[in-house]
Amino acid sequence: IWEVEPATGNHRIFASGLRNPNGMAWEPKTGKLWTAVNERDEIGSDLVPDYMTSVQDGGFYGWPFSYYGQHVDSRVSPQNPELVAKAIAPDYALGPHTASLGLTFADGSQLPEFKEGAFVGQHGSWNRKPHSGYKVIFVPVAEGKPSGMPVDVLTGFLNADEKAQGRPVGVVIDKQGDLLVADDVGNTVWRVSPK
Repeated sequence: IWEVEPATGNHRIFASGLRNPNGMAWEPKTGKLWTAVNERDEIGSDLVPDYMTSVQDGGFYGWPFSYYGQHVDSRVSPQNPELVAKAIAPDYALGPHTASLGLTFADGSQLPEFKEGAFVGQHGSWNRKPHSGYKVIFVPVAEGKPSGMPVDVLTGFLNADEKAQGRPVGVVIDKQGDLLVADDVGNTVWRVSPK
């Protein structure tokens, strides 16, 4: 992740070792940057979990040498033990191969049961049996950290034959406090609002 100085255009690496960080958002109470990360493939259906994490200035998160902190990926050669020793474990696992692409905090949400936490759009697995993702979840947050189990918010994107009828991507809270969800298979933007 790069940091760019608007006035000068100068840039520097803010954090590294994040494979496919998506849906970056600022946590409203702490002001920290968070991102959803799609981890590596082809280690099996249950490895490696995609995750959401706060992003530390100067932090290293493992890619390509290790995953989920300091778990060495033996397929990578040559290895870098010095960097692996510095790898930061992520804050919250979102499940293996969920393809979590969207992240937004519930700041301003008018959905009564979803006030303090983050919405995550999970595009869904292409290489996992059984499928995972294909939904929007809510991760409760307290004191700037994930604080509980995820809650399904929007589901039903897989039909009875396990074919995708939709795949959630981006998530955002609109000016009315409703949740907007971009679906790139259904070519639709869903709006989730209170009754």
